[in-house]
Parts: sequence; structure tokens; C-alpha cells
Amino acid sequence: MALSLSNAFHSPKPRISLRNCNLKTPVSSLQSSYVRFPRSISWNRRVIIFAAASAAGSSNQDSELNPYEVLGVSPIEGFDMVKASYTKKRKEAERNNDEATVARLEKAYDKLMMQQLSKRKKGVTFGSVKVSKDIKYADKQPIVPWGPRYTKSSDQDVQINFAISAAFTAWIAIKRYAEYKPLQFLAFSFVYRIFEKLKSFEPAVSPTITENGEDDGRALRMGKRILRSLALVFSCITIASLGYTGVLNLMEYVSGSIPAFLYNNQELLVTAASAVMLWIMASYYR
Repeated sequence: MALSLSNAFHSPKPRISLRNCNLKTPVSSLQSSYVRFPRSISWNRRVIIFAAASAAGSSNQDSELNPYEVLGVSPIEGFDMVKASYTKKRKEAERNNDEATVARLEKAYDKLMMQQLSKRKKGVTFGSVKVSKDIKYADKQPIVPWGPRYTKSSDQDVQINFAISAAFTAWIAIKRYAEYKPLQFLAFSFVYRIFEKLKSFEPAVSPTITENGEDDGRALRMGKRILRSLALVFSCITIASLGYTGVLNLMEYVSGSIPAFLYNNQELLVTAASAVMLWIMASYYR
């Protein structure tokens, strides 16, 4: 009896087979680290892949950007026309508060600027599409920064400038003596023409925040345009006047006399010479 009780108490441990066991415990009650760790890895992987794809897509979009289509210019046109189109379109976009268009215009303009700079570095300054003279290295400054720069106007502006010069030249040719009134009106007309040309080629400038609020520098830029227009116009008139005086002095020194036609038509000759120079300046320079 005792032996049977001892065998009963010292019986081997029962073994439960998991094959036939029905586990009804919910998965959420298990250790969370074994359940959630793979999910976090796959989610992070998806985020990284999505970010990489987005970055690749944006870079491809920038590389596929056609700057000529965005700026509305032809590849065979000069860089001055590109700048004029960029300035005009950007001002329109800023007026309409279209930030997306402004950003696209900036990317297109920067892309063409880098192309021009790379061509300048390679020495490509010839051909039908040559590099603009305004594209220079950062350490190279123009010898005369305030001097006139070659910039051809549109055909319509060239014709308008020619009509103004011809009209005032005809006035002084018919009147002969008008107390230099045709020259005065001619000067003020071309001050306005050159002022508007400088304004059309002026690049857009982002406003700056000062103590007095937002300052876009419009008054300063307008003052610079006025001063430059006056300097270019009156430089032409001064050169014409000094040229006339120099020719008279040279002829008097060489031959000892001055022809009556040159001596009696000073106003006509100075006005006509100034009109020609101003037409060239307003049509091909700025």
C-alpha cells in the first residue's frame, strides 16, 4: 500500500502535446516586440523608398525642364531677349501672386544662366547663339561699368527711334534756326525711350525686410535708370557739339578759313548729328 502511494506521488510529469492543443489566447496578449517589430521595419522601408522615389522624380522633373518653353523664347535668340522675357513673365506672375510660375521661371532662367556660364568658360563666344557679354566671371568686372552696353531693341522700337530722329531733324532742316528747341525735345524724347528700355531689361529683385517694413528698392532703381538715361543722351549731344567745334578748329588751323556752310548752320548740324547718335544709342545700346 505504501509502495503504491509512493509510486503515485512520484509519477512522471505529464506532457501535453501541442499538436492537438487549441490555443485560444489572442495574439495581442503575447509579447508585443515579436509582433510589431517586422511591421515597423516594413513601414520604415516603405517610407524610405517613397522618399527616394519622390526625390528621384523631382530631379528628373528638373532635368527634363525645357527653359526655352518656360520662358517663351527661341533657342536661336540672344540672351538679352531671354532676360527681357524672364523679367516680363516674372513681373506678371508676381502681380498675379502665382508663386509656382515664379519658381518655374527662376529654375528655367538659372538653367540657361549656367549654360551660358559653361559656354563662357569653354570659350564659345561665336556663332549664331553666342554668349552674352553680361555673362562674366565673378572676379572679372567691366572696365567701364557705367558705359553703354550693346543691346539691340526690337524692330518696332528701332523704327520708332528712327521716326523720332527723322521728325526733329526735318523740323530743324525746315526751320533752320529754332533756338535749339528741336534738340531739346529730341533729348527729352530719347531720355524717355532709353528709360523704358532700361526698365524692360532690368531683372526682377526680391523685396527686403527693413525696420520700416518691406522695401523693394523701386525708388532707387528708378533713380538709377533716370541718371543713366540722362547720361547717355547728353553724352551723345556733348560729343556732337564737341565734334562740330573740333572740325571747325581743325579746318581753321589747316586752311586758315572756315566754309560758310559749316559756320552758318551750326544748329542744324549739331541737331542732325545728335539725332543720328541718339537713334543708334537707343536702338542698339542701353
